[in-house]
Amino acid sequence: DPAQPIDERGARHAAQDRLAVIAAVLDRATGRSASPLQVADVGCGTGVQCRLWAARGHQVHGADINKAFIALARKRAREAGLGIAFDVASATALPWPDRSMDLCIVPELIEHVADWRGCLAAFVRILKPGGALYLTTSNMLCPVQDEFDLPLYSWYPGFVKRHYEDLACTSRPDLACYAPQPAVNWFTWYGLRNHLARHGLTSLDRFDMLEACARGPAARAALRLVRVLPPLRFCAHVATPNTTLLAIKPAS
Repeated sequence: DPAQPIDERGARHAAQDRLAVIAAVLDRATGRSASPLQVADVGCGTGVQCRLWAARGHQVHGADINKAFIALARKRAREAGLGIAFDVASATALPWPDRSMDLCIVPELIEHVADWRGCLAAFVRILKPGGALYLTTSNMLCPVQDEFDLPLYSWYPGFVKRHYEDLACTSRPDLACYAPQPAVNWFTWYGLRNHLARHGLTSLDRFDMLEACARGPAARAALRLVRVLPPLRFCAHVATPNTTLLAIKPAS
């Protein structure tokens, strides 16, 4: 639709790519992607991702703290003839029962929420045994990032980051590209993996999730090396601007 806002089109393309990756990984890891799933989209915005999953026959639940976004998400779901349940809710107080979701999707959210541990606990709570959590967030290992308009910001010490966060929320919103909620948390896949392991979840990183057979011989060889050599995997994370993780809850 040429009249669709540029950011909405970009969100749709990102959501389509994300859906394809998640579905492929779930199929390989759990064999559950083809059957109808209970899917939670936390920080769903205007519901772009929710509509894609619902169009595939899944039962989708979206939550966002922004009332205007949820109102628009409901309107667009009705117009598309999709039965999606949307709620105004924070990521630390999700409205869904314990062990009710097969998949929880959380793109680019926890870096903006001060109580990120409470967020992760809420995500784990709503997952069924054998369910999966897919999230993307900041990567403090990589010097390249798009949260702040400052060079090498990911590598700044915490107290320096706090200084620029304060400026971005007061007199210098341009530092955080005028984001209403600048990023306040910076993660590594290793740290998130260890934190979720304490909840009993097993985590995959982006290199575990890549489909080697869809790439050329050189890329497949490089991917194999990344997977078997921990120092090389670490260097690959340093070269990647964000953190991507899929964590699977034990089946029992």
